[in-house]
Amino acid sequence: MTETTFVYTIYIATTPEKLWEALTSSAYTAKYFFGSSIQSDWKEGSSISYSRNEEVTDYGVILKSEPYRTLSFTWTYAADKTVRDEPQKVTFELTPLDSTMKLKLKHEGLAPADLVEKEDTFEGINNGWPAILSNLKSLLETGTTLRAITI
Repeated sequence: MTETTFVYTIYIATTPEKLWEALTSSAYTAKYFFGSSIQSDWKEGSSISYSRNEEVTDYGVILKSEPYRTLSFTWTYAADKTVRDEPQKVTFELTPLDSTMKLKLKHEGLAPADLVEKEDTFEGINNGWPAILSNLKSLLETGTTLRAITI
């Protein structure tokens, strides 16, 4: 199986502390991540899960948790039917640039089926992550999310 990496970078007018909190707190993720709550103790080796309507949709294990700098974990989509040798891996890299934060997302270990080549959907890693991170940016900068970004 051919594996692919999806990389997306966004710049957000916020602080490292607020961005870290937004990535690791259900009070934020429920607003910008399609209604998903997040659960973990953020220690390396611990579990992480995203849930919607009290049902786990995605889960993994924390690989690296360096507050305000790096968050990395394995990623398994609960409904995924793709046969994989290893779980996918998601990494957030946070870089302060004066009063702006550079947030780089790297989602590794993707199969061709993980990418959806349609313009009018949030399905697929390549459509979902930009929508989620745009929603995060709007939330942190304005206090509200984008109305169109729901599933």
